[in-house]
This record gives sequence, C-alpha cells and structure tokens, in this order.
Amino acid sequence: MNLGKQIRMERIRDRKTGKTVIVPMDHGISVGPIKGLVDMRTTVNQVALGGANAVVEHKGLVMAGHRGEGPDIGLIVHLSASTSLSPYPNAKGLVCTMEEAIRLGADAVSIHVNLGDGMEKEMLTDFGKVSYEAATWGMPLLAMVYPRGEKIENEYDVKYVKHAARLGNEMGADMVKVPYTGSPESFAQVVEGCTVPVVIAGGPKMKSDIDILEMVRGAMDAGAMGVSIGRNVFQHENPMALTRAISAIVHKDASINEAIDILATETRAA
Repeated sequence: MNLGKQIRMERIRDRKTGKTVIVPMDHGISVGPIKGLVDMRTTVNQVALGGANAVVEHKGLVMAGHRGEGPDIGLIVHLSASTSLSPYPNAKGLVCTMEEAIRLGADAVSIHVNLGDGMEKEMLTDFGKVSYEAATWGMPLLAMVYPRGEKIENEYDVKYVKHAARLGNEMGADMVKVPYTGSPESFAQVVEGCTVPVVIAGGPKMKSDIDILEMVRGAMDAGAMGVSIGRNVFQHENPMALTRAISAIVHKDASINEAIDILATETRAA
C-alpha cells in the first residue's frame, strides 16, 4: 500500500484497532430525502459524536457543506448511483469522477456493483476504471458488491455473498462491503475467501436494536473489519447512542449485553 493510500485509510478506520464503523448516507439519490437524511448536518454530527469513523455521501451534499460543529469524521465519496424510480434500479452508473472526489477532500471513494444484474458487464467495466484510478491516485476504494439478479435465489446465501466479496477483492478494492449472511459461521466463509478487509451492510430497517447489535457482534466474531450500516443507524431515534453501542462492539470487543447497556445509558442521558 502506498503512503498516500495508507494515510487516507487511517482517516476512515481506527488507527489502534484497524477496524471501522461507517455510516452510509448515499440513499437520497436512490429514494429521496428520507427520514434521517433531511437535516444532514445534524445526522452527520450525531454519528460522529457516537464514534463513527466515516460517512458515505454523494458529491452534491459534500459541496453543500455537510458538516456543522462536532468531531472530525472520514469522508467517503460515492461514485455510482441509480434511482428506485428507474425500470432498472439495480443498474448503477458512474455519477462522479475521481478528480471531483479528490477536489472535495475525499479520504476514500466507493462504488456499487450488483452482481447478477443484466447490466453487470457495464458495472464491472466502471469498477475496473475506478479501481485503476484509485490505485493511481493512492485513494482507498470501498466496493459495495451485492448479489442481485434473476439467477440470485437469496442475496444473503453464503455461496453468493462470498462470490461477491471475492469479486470485489479481485477487482482491486481495498475494502469490500457485502450483505451479512445471518451467522458468524457462514460469514466466516466470506471473510476466508477474501484477502482484503470485509465490512457488512446494514440491510433493510430492522425490527429491534438487539437484532442490529447481534448482527454486528456476529460479523466481528466471523472476522469482519467492521460495519457499514445506514438506515438502521441514521433512522434510529438516537443515532448517536446506537453508533456508540456499535462502536463498542467493533473497537472494544464489547458483548451484546454490554452494547445494550451502553445504548440504554446514552438514551437516558439524551
């Protein structure tokens, strides 16, 4: 890893633990200004106060000034997008260049590929281009790779998820984000088959805080480098408290019960 990339990586993960808590907030292009993403400055500051290492945003929000008061937090600029209004919502296209991301002060960039979609070839071509540019500029690259297509029976099946992770690995990503497969035992297969760090996606909005924390604990037990959880964090009634509980598991190896206690304490103090 070249020096520039190493320095930038230290801005999106904890220098001591080598692990990361990322909160993606790139959903506005896909589904509009949903709950939690209307007042971006407040939300970003809340997760920063909770100990998140980085957020993922599209370029327009960065240019609009996404930060107010609060601790520093790493910036990952997302390069690809599609909308839920499209007849092909899983077909992601590039909407931002590496040069734009650099000018915006990005600490890393990310790209989204839906493996198995009819536009897979085009998405992989974009991935290859971005991977080359990231290596050239010393920019860390997070690849969000999900198994989504006609041949995919279950996008959380370990046989598909470990393929997705390996694809991101072989295409040159520095980190790969994939769905959690439901258990530490199955997700360990995903980590084992990937030579770069793996983080889990948060998935759809969950029913309870315990479900979220159990998923995080399971991923870390399986060897994940951390998490990249969006709406389950930014749509929570107290994003700062939940982020702090998740960070305790990721960075301090807290148990589920310890994380629940942290969440309860932070919520009462709010």
